[in-house]
Amino acid sequence: MEIRRPLIAGNWKMCKTGPEAVETAKQLVALVRDVTEVDVMIAPPFTALSPVYDVIRESPVALGAQNLFWEPEGAYTGEISVGMLKAAGCRYVIIGHSERRQYFGETDETVNRKIRAAIRGQLMPVLCVGESEAERVSENTFSVLDKQIRNGLKNISSGDLGTLVIAYEPIWAIGTGKTASREQAQEVHKFLRSVIEKKYGNLLAKSIRIQYGGSVKSNNIDALMQMPDVDGALVGGASLDAESFGRIVRFEM
Repeated sequence: MEIRRPLIAGNWKMCKTGPEAVETAKQLVALVRDVTEVDVMIAPPFTALSPVYDVIRESPVALGAQNLFWEPEGAYTGEISVGMLKAAGCRYVIIGHSERRQYFGETDETVNRKIRAAIRGQLMPVLCVGESEAERVSENTFSVLDKQIRNGLKNISSGDLGTLVIAYEPIWAIGTGKTASREQAQEVHKFLRSVIEKKYGNLLAKSIRIQYGGSVKSNNIDALMQMPDVDGALVGGASLDAESFGRIVRFEM
């Protein structure tokens, strides 16, 4: 089996002021200071990026952002650029999260522009894909995901995807308490890997990391991580508490 280094990421969404984020980051660093076999990332709100980076910069925890804009600078009120994120200490950026698609008009086209901007700027993009409950019930899961992957990665070559992470987040499981069974997660992750293989070849498909997201908690992470195509987790609510997130980082296979 191909060995891919797991990535456990925390998406703090619109939670925590700067001081609150710093305090949680300090607690997390103390809990995962000796972790060596897993990549760890947290994505605080924009206002907390710089102060959190000061806390984690000498630790195994990397900094991520929750979004970006594709232009390097200009008259784009309320947006943030790759250069700004890198200057704040970011190594990762989450792109196309279902909440961005649902509430803020994100489309496969804008996701594609943002992925390309992140790659140009040498940030590691985390491409989020996922189906709604209605799409799953109507057995359209695979067609929805195929479209999101193909359109999200349009006109991007395999040579540019060495740092890409895919996060599968079934919309019906985000913040609902519902979690895909480990068998459901494995089925979809295996399908996503097959989409990458058809588009880019076996080598990239084997090496690309595919995370699961959707009500990941300390009591279900172990079962999820036992699946051969699950390479980590994108964690929402459970990442806001350092103890809870620390346990997720220290999952047991």
